[in-house]
Amino acid sequence: MKSIIGMLCVLWMGISLPLKAGEDFCGLQNHAFLPGESITYRVYYKVVGVYLAAGEAVFSVDLENLNNKPVYHVTGEGKTYSFYDNFFRVRDKYETFIDTSNLQPMKFIRNVNEGSFKKYENVSFNKTANTAITNSGVFKTPECIQDVLSTMYYARNINYDKYKPGDKIPFSMFLDNQVYSIYIRYIGKEVVKTRYGNFHAIKIKPLLIKGTIFEGGEKMSVWIGDDPNHIALRVESPISVGSIIVDMMDFHTLRWPLTSMTARR
Repeated sequence: MKSIIGMLCVLWMGISLPLKAGEDFCGLQNHAFLPGESITYRVYYKVVGVYLAAGEAVFSVDLENLNNKPVYHVTGEGKTYSFYDNFFRVRDKYETFIDTSNLQPMKFIRNVNEGSFKKYENVSFNKTANTAITNSGVFKTPECIQDVLSTMYYARNINYDKYKPGDKIPFSMFLDNQVYSIYIRYIGKEVVKTRYGNFHAIKIKPLLIKGTIFEGGEKMSVWIGDDPNHIALRVESPISVGSIIVDMMDFHTLRWPLTSMTARR
């Protein structure tokens, strides 16, 4: 099993959207989440037509200071369950430090521990010079670059009512010493049934980069709660072997009532 946190970040890779006229892409204000928030997801693998719970990830938000600036310190930690540890043990931790004034990332840390594979990445973003300083050197970035984790929280403040079904919207993200130009396609609104409950949801399809887990193209579907919290509720995607579902299973300290939920299972 590959990175649980990576999977959940990928589900948001296409949602850091450039804003429409009258809004500031580099200075969006946070109206969607609070320090103290925590959201838990469960990852299911489909095996012979049956989905089996393989692992989980928890995303949490704290308020801290970095370089004398207040920042949202967002942490995502993922692990396989004990049964799957016997086959492929995963213990991943992603962190981002987001400027509270404009939701731009200042620092990103990725600590991956998957079987025999280990990787540590530490990125500092210089917004004045538009560069990313990593373990490997200094890389030029666009003005409003996001990292793979900060994207999730920036995106929650987007007003999706300004888009119409079929819109294809590009954005830029820095990962593995590269700038990726990706997009999402906004599909529309519908009711989605999850293992937690039923929700009014916003559906999107991100363009994925072909790799060891996901196929390329627009094969992943993501449902986001259609309320001011804009939390991810469900992800469905084929992978290199089989398919996965990721469901939101628990939450604490949401900023707004979860009004998108229509029924609890």
